Amino acid sequence: MNYFLSIISILVLLLLFTRILNTKMWAIKLKPHTETPDKYGISFEEVRFPTENKGSLYGWWIPAKIQPETSATLILVHGWNRNLGRMLRYIQHMHPFNYNLLAFDARHHGSSDAHGHASMYKFAQDTAAAVKYAGSRQIDPDKIGVLGLSIGGAGSIYATVLAPQIKAVVTIGAPAHPVDVMEHTFRLKHIPGPLIWFMLKQIERRIGIKYELFAPVNNIGKSDSAFFIIQGVEDKVVLADQGEKLKNAAKPDHVKYWAIPGRGHSDCHHEPGFWDKLHAFYQTQFEKGSKTL
Repeated sequence: MNYFLSIISILVLLLLFTRILNTKMWAIKLKPHTETPDKYGISFEEVRFPTENKGSLYGWWIPAKIQPETSATLILVHGWNRNLGRMLRYIQHMHPFNYNLLAFDARHHGSSDAHGHASMYKFAQDTAAAVKYAGSRQIDPDKIGVLGLSIGGAGSIYATVLAPQIKAVVTIGAPAHPVDVMEHTFRLKHIPGPLIWFMLKQIERRIGIKYELFAPVNNIGKSDSAFFIIQGVEDKVVLADQGEKLKNAAKPDHVKYWAIPGRGHSDCHHEPGFWDKLHAFYQTQFEKGSKTL
């Protein structure tokens, strides 16, 4: 009897310890933006729109300068523990190409609702909600694209399953599988293997859906959207093999891959020709009316 009580006590302590450790490692501070597109003299409208579980998302709607009703629209998705202010550099460079732009804070980030806990799955749901909101504006529904950074990029891939009207997606430093990036992070913290397994299972239970169901690598090949996967070869947060996995899992005629030597997780946009390559990719999809490359 004492043996079983000891086992139960150890399991309870393990559960409490891993819960505290997970909470500490993946905690997100609600940090609102400190700058707006005004910084670059770009007009914008503050908006709020609904997402899953009656949540409310905060965003910036930035219409194209010329004929916004016929221009292409890009949804801009930040990464983990960031906010839409992270997308200001992308607004600065993509707006002159005459896109409608919608940047938003994912749930539990920035000025959006704090809803339990954040996850890659919720990023996907929120991206789909942003696409739906953009569709309520006077835009061309056949010219909708997404640009996502890191976890935002991963969520953008699964969002194409939830919102198949997404025609083209650019991801930068996106994980192929949530377990891959979490295991890498745990190892960097010197957490032992058996404990990692326990912590991953605990997180999966909190999310409420199996990792395999929303993992980008398991969904990119099911999507009819076109993808431009950009990966920094020296990325220490999302390792370079993640981009390779996504490229190999996608339909060969629906994916373009760019591994950038010498770049890490947050500096790919400094690569010469970066903005022109993004614009050329989107224009190929929107102008030809085809999702193949």
